[in-house]
Amino acid sequence: MDKMNNALPPQEGNAPKVGFFAKLVEQAYEFMDNKRNRWITLGVLAVIAATVPLYGNAYLLNVLITAMFYMLLALGLNVIIGFTGLCDLGYIAKFAIGAYTTGILMLRFNWSFWLTIPAAIVVAMLAAVATGAPTLRLRSDYLAIVTLGFAEIIRITTRNLEITGKATGLNAIPRPEFFGIRLSKMTHWYVVFLILVVIFVIITNRIKNSRFGRAIEFIREDEDAAEAMGIDTTRYKLWAYIMGAVLGAIAGCFYAVKMMAITPNDLTFTMSANVLLAVVLGGMGKIPGVIMGAAVFSILPELLRDVPVVGDMRMLFFGLLLIIVMIFRPQGLWPERRR
Repeated sequence: MDKMNNALPPQEGNAPKVGFFAKLVEQAYEFMDNKRNRWITLGVLAVIAATVPLYGNAYLLNVLITAMFYMLLALGLNVIIGFTGLCDLGYIAKFAIGAYTTGILMLRFNWSFWLTIPAAIVVAMLAAVATGAPTLRLRSDYLAIVTLGFAEIIRITTRNLEITGKATGLNAIPRPEFFGIRLSKMTHWYVVFLILVVIFVIITNRIKNSRFGRAIEFIREDEDAAEAMGIDTTRYKLWAYIMGAVLGAIAGCFYAVKMMAITPNDLTFTMSANVLLAVVLGGMGKIPGVIMGAAVFSILPELLRDVPVVGDMRMLFFGLLLIIVMIFRPQGLWPERRR
């Protein structure tokens, strides 16, 4: 009798209830399934993003640049956490490698900024191999502790070496030039970071939809089963770790020349936690969700700044909103679609 009851379809009154936000997300998925709707939506977003410098003031552009910077870091971390399922609490170390490599080569050796980017990529790959090869066999909490320790090693090292400027860091990093145009205005950096976000989205989307991306997704879902099917899990995890490190280093290169400085105070655990929070808030593994999470994380506190009463305690209200989202939407604002 129990077997017969289990075989029967669920009655309408006993069907699981779907939340309002989940219905909204599902409707958005169905809307974007239509190719025409998808291209129209992307076109409208592209027009809005391209025309912001025409009407936006310096404050708005600065907020949007900060948001896009977090998007770059979140997209890089998403390769490690969202695609592969590795717990990385020290992602800021990858950003630091790129920023300090650019700063040192430009200030100490008078390199062009554009030549420092390949150098930063090589250094980031070597650092990822040095730390990932012996540790990526670890899982869960153990891997998180190792990555957090590596980030602290980088921060303490930069604070004590002469070449990194010790506690004061590297200052007066020269601004780069692009075809004779010195990148010094806020509109210049808005365009640069917008182009970087588009490039990062294309790269991470190619990773996700490739054979390699399907393999690391399999590892994320069940590493033991993936290994039993013949996937070299350690090698695939190492390559995912390297790719995430390279993306973080590139973001660090542009951050250093945009801010014209990099100090050990920029390398705190809070920074790593903020990037991780953006990925989790948006929806791990979902590229548009990660972008949304980074935008909400960086823009919402600024929107709360001018709200009466809330303004002085905006970070408290922002924290409460994040807790509410995590309680009622633990999978994120825009999670991966599950059929």
